[in-house]
Amino acid sequence: MAMERIDTLVVGGGQAGIALSEHLGQHGVPHVILEKNRIAEAWRSGRWNSLVANGPAWHDRFPNLQFQGDAPDAFVSKDRVADYLKDYARMVAAPIREGVEALRAERVPGMGGFRVETSAGDFLARRIVAATGAFQHPVIPPILPDTAPVQQIHSYHYKAPDALPDGAVLVVGAGSSGAQIADELNRAGRRVFLSVGPHDRPPRRYRGRDFVWWLGVLGLWDLAAQAPGTEHVTISVSGAYGGQTMDFRRLAAEGVTLLGLTQGFDHGVLQFADDLGRNLAGGDANYRQMLDLADAYVARTGIDLPPDPQARVPFDDPDCLAHPIRSLDLAAEGIGTVIWATGFRQDFGWIKADAFDARGAPIHQRGVSVEPDLYFLGLPWQSRRGSTFLWGVWHDAKYIADQIAIQRAYAAYDGDAHIVSPAAE
Repeated sequence: MAMERIDTLVVGGGQAGIALSEHLGQHGVPHVILEKNRIAEAWRSGRWNSLVANGPAWHDRFPNLQFQGDAPDAFVSKDRVADYLKDYARMVAAPIREGVEALRAERVPGMGGFRVETSAGDFLARRIVAATGAFQHPVIPPILPDTAPVQQIHSYHYKAPDALPDGAVLVVGAGSSGAQIADELNRAGRRVFLSVGPHDRPPRRYRGRDFVWWLGVLGLWDLAAQAPGTEHVTISVSGAYGGQTMDFRRLAAEGVTLLGLTQGFDHGVLQFADDLGRNLAGGDANYRQMLDLADAYVARTGIDLPPDPQARVPFDDPDCLAHPIRSLDLAAEGIGTVIWATGFRQDFGWIKADAFDARGAPIHQRGVSVEPDLYFLGLPWQSRRGSTFLWGVWHDAKYIADQIAIQRAYAAYDGDAHIVSPAAE
């Protein structure tokens, strides 16, 4: 079978690949998008059934298409997000080939470009954009052995309370997924334990505005990098039940037992760090900082937003904070399931290029690799705090498409400066 030739091969047909296709199309760049499953597959088959977007519909979208039929302040369902992405791909005529997986990519010596082996044949691509996103492979820490008498699943594979075995549930991880799953299980009548690590927890709404609005007017979406020491701090926010501030003391008051960071396991007993109070205090400090920044903005600008003193009234400390639980006998507590809400890892092993650090992370500047003609899109903090959100990845995609157009313009130069496209000026 002859190799198919293409200028730009985009690997990944999720939000990153679709956004990039719009911009490449505007530049007239011939491209093909490979998606190993369906468009927006992670939104359709991954994560739990009741998942909704963590940001309101007016904000968490691409600039050129609104969520039709949804209230602007609604937190739309995951299926609605998947349909939106499919509609957008159709609107921009994205050339997506579903069910095609990229298996290996390596530079072709002496020819320029890359040979890309796929499940549907080989490509010769002048350049590659890896748009596989931030959530590739669920990570479960090697703490509980497979022989432990509980079902272990990652939050990515959790579906609903009634899909779990009988018994209590331990949720490990206090980011948005872990907190929301613990909340849902508790509301369903399950006995729930929640292992809480370091986290940020912004107010869902304050003074009549959603926190995404506050991040915008305060310029915090455009932060270029996380503060030193906070690179692995998760954010706990929820759009569930109409949107609410995720407060772990509230969850405890409603019946969830809070624990510190999960540390180890021995003879049927899990051990936890003595850091629950410190982790909650860190989240509280982040919450109050956002309120203070918002109040200062109102005072400085004179904008007419009503005071919200109730937002500063804390929930009472639960008993599990006053008397921290350092160990948990799984059998004695009747725990039938452990849900690991412990994040994901990226895997670029299919790209055979000197473009990664010792941890396997891409070496890049705003998605432009140190390896010529190789680009990345959809990375966390690729250019700013908002890079993993729909609108954020759209802006990152524009930058990558612009860089590709510029390189194409330089490649067209044959010694007569007048032929160089304005994209390179």
